Amino acid sequence: MVREAKAHKLQQGATIWDVARKAGVSITTVSHSLNGKGVISAATRQRVQAAAADLGYVADAMARGLRSSTMNAIGLVFRSLDSLGNYGPNGVDVFMKLAGAVASETLNRNLGLMLVPDLSRSPLPPFSMSLDGYIVFAPHYDDPVVRLLEKRGIPYVTWDRDPGRPDLGNWVAHDDAASTRLVLDHLAGAGAQSIAYVGGTDANAWNLDCEAAYVAWCGETRREPRIHHVPERAGIDGGRQLGAEIYAEGVPDAVYCLTGRHASGVAGAMQERGLEIPCDVLVCTGSDSEHSRQHHPPISALDVDIPAAAAALVGTLCELMDGASDRQPLLLPARFLQRESTTRG
Repeated sequence: MVREAKAHKLQQGATIWDVARKAGVSITTVSHSLNGKGVISAATRQRVQAAAADLGYVADAMARGLRSSTMNAIGLVFRSLDSLGNYGPNGVDVFMKLAGAVASETLNRNLGLMLVPDLSRSPLPPFSMSLDGYIVFAPHYDDPVVRLLEKRGIPYVTWDRDPGRPDLGNWVAHDDAASTRLVLDHLAGAGAQSIAYVGGTDANAWNLDCEAAYVAWCGETRREPRIHHVPERAGIDGGRQLGAEIYAEGVPDAVYCLTGRHASGVAGAMQERGLEIPCDVLVCTGSDSEHSRQHHPPISALDVDIPAAAAALVGTLCELMDGASDRQPLLLPARFLQRESTTRG
């Protein structure tokens, strides 16, 4: 099939000799530097790792031997979790739900699935550069993982666009602008005049596009934007701290937080100061989680249609692995879950 015919051409990789020449060291030094063995200076180890990353070298002999055929397996990379440095954040279940749905889709196509950490960091997991294709969740601006996959000629599809690569069309996502307007219109319909926006700090399309849609909506409805940012890894505590700051600045009619953890923290901070939700302030989130569902009162949220997202991602990737090109982005509608935090009366 086309996939098998292209495998050898697309997945030729660098050798240990290439890394040694680029770093100006012996192959023994390369091996020790990448495997954490031997007495190697920190500067040399870093130089070797940088050379290996730049060349896309995988220090695994069996993986290199498999490049002439297909693995019948794809990889899944969660860039949001790479950024957090924690692959099991408490209460955030969307990633594992998506992984499970993607696994079901791949099994139905007689394919395997491998969860892979940050591909731009060495050493890489065995076989990672021998997989037939990749799904990259929420790439960062000009993402190094996307760059590496392109350099190695490995087909990939991303959830959300790479905001630094407007030329790329092989991505699937919610329509973040339309979803943001859906939430803002709902809050305005519930009586909110002033609406504060809380975004994250990761340089991904979700943060950038949602904030741009919020600013545009405020301009169209003649509202003054109130924009705040909290690092994703700050979690509930970060949201709670920001909630105190928003309260001190003057309580808005509503607060829209992109992440559920931040929304729960902001809501908690408001309640600790005697405000009632939704009577005194509405709170909503752009990412449903255990935090938003379990908060009292439960927090209204946008939610990913997990089965639809998994089917679109795997289907698109399989088409690319079979030789399709010139893909157009695929936008999926988000689901809005109205709960007590934005329901008055």
